[in-house]
Amino acid sequence: MIRLIATDMDGTLLNSGHEISQENIEAIRYAQSKGVTVVIATGRAFYEANMPVKPTGLTVPYICLNGAEIRDEQFNITHTSHLNQGQIKKVTDVLRKYDIFYQVYTNFGIYTEDKEKDLQIYLDIAMQAGNTPDVEKIREGINKRLAQGTLKEVADYSMIYDREGELVMKLLAYTSDHDKLTQAKSELQAFSSLAISASARNNLEITHADAQKGVALKRIAEQLQIPLSETMALGDNLNDVSMLEVAGFSVAMENAASETKAVAKYLTDSNEESGVGRAIMKYVRQENE
Repeated sequence: MIRLIATDMDGTLLNSGHEISQENIEAIRYAQSKGVTVVIATGRAFYEANMPVKPTGLTVPYICLNGAEIRDEQFNITHTSHLNQGQIKKVTDVLRKYDIFYQVYTNFGIYTEDKEKDLQIYLDIAMQAGNTPDVEKIREGINKRLAQGTLKEVADYSMIYDREGELVMKLLAYTSDHDKLTQAKSELQAFSSLAISASARNNLEITHADAQKGVALKRIAEQLQIPLSETMALGDNLNDVSMLEVAGFSVAMENAASETKAVAKYLTDSNEESGVGRAIMKYVRQENE
């Protein structure tokens, strides 16, 4: 029996247009009508995660920033986990050593030291996914986020770390140099207090060890008094592995990374084919017929 579902967003619930298909929307509504709690579990910050969900009218809890923040259906923050000063120094020392660009995600917003490098990241991610990116549209999106204040350009990240009330939740590092990325990842994994994952081939997502999707899924399941054997998790990349490992029904997308497929018990169609919706209907509906 499935009573709790956690689904990743990019490459999973969302198609290449960063939209939730009607088939996925209807499947989530069907699950909810059967008393199943459906949770969005993403590396995105809440305001980025909510953008494609809001037009659908769906009401769901959120696991954001890989588990560094959990919000209920009313968007209330129920849990946070952040990096302390010592952890931030360890991480940034390694990233600077290998000259790897990174963004800083806090409870106040996302920070960049170079919006042109942000543009290159989005272009590379789109091309990796097999899409032809619209450079001006992506640039317009970045400028819109800067104007809204959800993305902030600063001269130096050090000004953020000592700001009262501001918590560093995640660092997103990016480079197209795979050797540098592999070396940095190896050094960062030596710190047991950190969780190192990835949402794309050329990035690293760095959070506190408590900030993982699997840990967050366990926390929500405990709050709802649902055994993990009655949970489903769906994902496509390395930052989804921790929740696929703990869920009773672990489902990888057809377009998932090989490492993600290796830990999943089941495989569904790709994100372009509404694989999330099809998996939900297959496993939830068969229990209600």
